[in-house]
Amino acid sequence: MGMDVSRRGFLKLSGLSIAALATGLGFDLSVAEARGYALKLEGCKKIPSICHFCSGGCGLLLHIKDGKLIHLEGDPDNPTNEGTLCPKAASLQHVAESKDRPMKPMRRAPGSDHWEEISWEEAFDRIAKKIKEVRDASWVREDEIVTQEGEKRKVPANRAEGIAVIGSAEVDNEECYLLTKFSRLIGTPYHEHQARI
Repeated sequence: MGMDVSRRGFLKLSGLSIAALATGLGFDLSVAEARGYALKLEGCKKIPSICHFCSGGCGLLLHIKDGKLIHLEGDPDNPTNEGTLCPKAASLQHVAESKDRPMKPMRRAPGSDHWEEISWEEAFDRIAKKIKEVRDASWVREDEIVTQEGEKRKVPANRAEGIAVIGSAEVDNEECYLLTKFSRLIGTPYHEHQARI
């Protein structure tokens, strides 16, 4: 009399049989798992970092080998997350290595329906020319004010009203400082930031 076992049932029975055999013979599977983990990280440089996805400031440990991120985990010494990671933080390695991640500047010409790669030099040149063009067109040299005595007077303004600069939740303090300096340098009073970390 034959036994009718589905494919799923066969896999379950096989897995249970192997686990029962390993346990019955005294194999400790956690040792094999720990050894595999150690081999994966062998030769890696461990770098502490902070997740950039939200304002939580969760600590990360990045394991780098030959300039490539090999493994990422929560930092157990970080008081915010104590070693745990949310799904977004746990996926950071896939974000960094995504084939869809643009690695070169892209431009979509006016009226075009697609993006094209351009060189960094061309991107910098186009951005610089556009900033200069908009700055010159929107420059306010002076404002007219009314003093407390009711007298109208012109005062220096020196601002570019056609340019605004916004930061990002993805930049750190040093980058924020540079964005602020850049905003002041080109003369725009409109600079804001989505502060996170």
